[in-house]
Amino acid sequence: IGSGEATGWPLTDWQEDMMLRLYGPETYDKWVNHEIPFNGPESTAALDAVGAYLKNPAYVNGGLGDVKSIATTTFQDGGLPILEGTCSLHRQASFYAANFPKETKVAEDGDVFAFYLPGKDAATKPVLGGGEFNVAFADRPEVKAFQTYLSTDTWANIKAKGSQGWVSANKQLDPNNLSNPVDKLAATILLDPKASFRFDGSDQMPAAVGSNAYWKQTTSWITGQDTKTTVDNIEKAWPK
Repeated sequence: IGSGEATGWPLTDWQEDMMLRLYGPETYDKWVNHEIPFNGPESTAALDAVGAYLKNPAYVNGGLGDVKSIATTTFQDGGLPILEGTCSLHRQASFYAANFPKETKVAEDGDVFAFYLPGKDAATKPVLGGGEFNVAFADRPEVKAFQTYLSTDTWANIKAKGSQGWVSANKQLDPNNLSNPVDKLAATILLDPKASFRFDGSDQMPAAVGSNAYWKQTTSWITGQDTKTTVDNIEKAWPK
């Protein structure tokens, strides 16, 4: 989960995935909007569910160290032991496919591949994602026209042919234009009409929480702090 000043953000993704899968999109939205407290039973149970994996020394840390070493292992390095046979699974966003060395065969029959993280039952298909937005800094016709162009399927499909670790939110994106198999898988998941997509929760929370207390407290949690203290401290950080 190491990421310089942003250390801890991969843990927020873990908990968001658990919230979405255990309680569904409606409860997830309430949690993100603070309509239910961060230290409530749902959030607490979701973090404990994450701990069942990440705080189990039999499951981590891919030959890189013990549970506490997760805090000092960069997210870029976290999945590389898969190539050495010392790590079986690494939960990370689809962009991680571009992080492997160039000679790595990323494919179902290759050195490494990805799969959809299932919901709690076959009837649900929760999908968690993040994204970037194009923003205009000038109110001129040509700027607006270019901004509009960047939102079109024309641009999405052109960019797809030359990108790695990237997919578009445009529903007219043709997954076959994506060269990386993991990107293609991600696009297929996003385009599934049964998918219930939700945007990254911490990215939507106030900065004092989503990019401060949440990162710091979950980092303390992985190095030994108990769950109750962790969720209580994050709850206290919410602006009044």
